[in-house]
Amino acid sequence: MTPRSRARPALLTAVAALAATGLVACASPSPAPHASGDGPVVAFYGDSYTLGTGASDLSLRWSTRISESRGWTEVNPSVNGLGFINNRQVFGDGDLPSMIIDADPDIVFVTMGLNDNFSYPFAADAIESQIDADLRRLTEALPDARFIVVEPFWYTSERPPSVQIIIDWVRDAAERYGADYIPGASTWIQGREGEMAADGLHPNNEGYARMTRLMDEALLELGL
Repeated sequence: MTPRSRARPALLTAVAALAATGLVACASPSPAPHASGDGPVVAFYGDSYTLGTGASDLSLRWSTRISESRGWTEVNPSVNGLGFINNRQVFGDGDLPSMIIDADPDIVFVTMGLNDNFSYPFAADAIESQIDADLRRLTEALPDARFIVVEPFWYTSERPPSVQIIIDWVRDAAERYGADYIPGASTWIQGREGEMAADGLHPNNEGYARMTRLMDEALLELGL
């Protein structure tokens, strides 16, 4: 693949003020890392499970292992605690979608939604709306990119009703905007205590190895 030439500012002030909870709280996204390498540019829009929190080294996170095995140039500005709404203060210029767009990737992974379960009780409508807004904005800004939307990850054996609701919203948006969709990812690390880091919240090295294997299998089915 070769790089190509290169929304909606919806400031949900009240929701953003409340949605500072998640697996790991954090501030606004840092600038996107500069992509280097000769392979297709692949950008990852995700939270701590894509950032690699809990791994002993970021080289062991699933996104980097997948990218290295395929010769991809990885751009991964993922943020701890981030959701489509959860822990998100910026909507528009300067947010993660804008960083993904600026990277002009050939492939975009969307691995969001886990942390929105923590905002669901007071922000369900905003979450559903923002899932659609982000997918629409990204696909319109990057019409030549291939989009891989992954079922939102989950981590405990207990699954609140919001988990499946958000999964359904993400799947439906992926279908609306013509993205490939990887189902089943919410169960990959769910309840696997031996594959969780000491914080009990994030995968450890073994957990990320499992996620890498399952993601690799899913991508092979998509021809990647």
